[in-house]
Amino acid sequence: MRTLEMWFVIFNLIMLGWLIFARNKPQRHLIFGFGISAVLLLAHILIEGMRWQMIPAYAMTFIPIMVLALRYIPKSKKVKKKAFPFKTTLIAALAVLYSTIAVTLPLLLPVFKFEKPTGPYKIGTVTYDWKDELREEANTPSPDDKRELMVQIWYPANSSAKGKQAPYVAHPDIFEDGYSQALHMPKQLFKSLGLIKTHAIKGAELSNKETTYPVLLFSHGFNGVKNQNTFQIEELASHGYIVIGIDHTYYSTTSVFPDGRVVNFSPLEDSGYEYLDQLNKVWVEDTMFVIDQVEKLAVNDPDHRFTGRIDTDNMGMFGHSYGGATAVQTLLKDPRLKAAINMDGGLFGEQRLPEDGVKRPFLMMSADDTLAGTANMSDENIASQGTTREELDKFFDEVLSRYNSVAAGENYWMKIKNMKHMGFSDTYLLSPVLAWMEGVDVRNAHRLINEFSLDFFNHYLKQQPFKLMEQNIGEHSSFSLQKGAD
Repeated sequence: MRTLEMWFVIFNLIMLGWLIFARNKPQRHLIFGFGISAVLLLAHILIEGMRWQMIPAYAMTFIPIMVLALRYIPKSKKVKKKAFPFKTTLIAALAVLYSTIAVTLPLLLPVFKFEKPTGPYKIGTVTYDWKDELREEANTPSPDDKRELMVQIWYPANSSAKGKQAPYVAHPDIFEDGYSQALHMPKQLFKSLGLIKTHAIKGAELSNKETTYPVLLFSHGFNGVKNQNTFQIEELASHGYIVIGIDHTYYSTTSVFPDGRVVNFSPLEDSGYEYLDQLNKVWVEDTMFVIDQVEKLAVNDPDHRFTGRIDTDNMGMFGHSYGGATAVQTLLKDPRLKAAINMDGGLFGEQRLPEDGVKRPFLMMSADDTLAGTANMSDENIASQGTTREELDKFFDEVLSRYNSVAAGENYWMKIKNMKHMGFSDTYLLSPVLAWMEGVDVRNAHRLINEFSLDFFNHYLKQQPFKLMEQNIGEHSSFSLQKGAD
């Protein structure tokens, strides 16, 4: 619960208990209780915003007025009540049931908060609409349509930067539909998306603490979005990185363009690895185009924010799921990238990992559940995906065989225990139920991911000594870390 929500609910629960068990309820106390509850409600609405999960709690505000009103009903019009020896017990039981609902709803469907980034910098953010005039858009019938991407940049901001926290979702009404379709859950569960805040300040001035800042690109998975790893992106930006999130149009949950156009996720034509290998070319080309645009910003930013301030000699990339595969393929193809992290992504793409390693700094992060293939999947789960265990086993046999040289050539392979695929994103923050159902301690998992991601990039892009990577090779309670050899 948010702060005012919590105080509002606590006060109303105390007031409800008093109304049930107190023998004398003076009129001034009823009015006083209603007044305090009403003030808390108004403050909550104005500062935090209303949400449907709080409706049962909102109703509690008016109970003292209802009790007071009953006193003014003429006795002749009152309905005679039969004696019921357990009346107080029944009322108390109903009150407990109602209170449980009032408390549980906002807890199970929270307006969650991102943990405060640990770095010394404040965070700024801006969004761009970039069109690649040299590439046709393959997902539309018109040959005149060009590949167009929405891109969001997070960066270290001046310590004096002031402004409102940027929303997690800029178009909540549109993204409610997108998330509902992506997660196959009722739209009502995502009504609070627009109330979630980030730590970034829109359009803040770039920090002058350092002359230039290294760059990190982020690529989401199928049906993901450019900001789906805000927990990680903000942490990296707070430590002095310019982080660029890419919406891969038609493969993201939803892309909203400045002119109002909305492009939702387009179902894939196939799910076989041959198709996924070929499709990855588009994602790699998206990434290389974005790198081109970043280099242009470094030379001449029309808004004068990034001109001369981007360290294009030190660029890295990280991605989740299919975006992780894209990070690896871009690292293999584009020499402008110096290091990359793949977070639980199958190694799809044109190029196979060389037997002696990637030859550039690479960290693979895997969920132990993903590496188990179909072992942890029920027949019902497999059937719901429209496939069979035999077909899925064949798919995993091919995909997992590509991991053989992941840690070769002094690269790293981190396997996180008790982890699921979506634990590498913000998804499980939407409701504690999601994390509970999957058995993931999502906050601790996110801290682990952040600590090792930062240590990895600090070493290879900022030339800082390792604090974690080399010191933690081997087995640990929550993860294992493997390193290859020359």
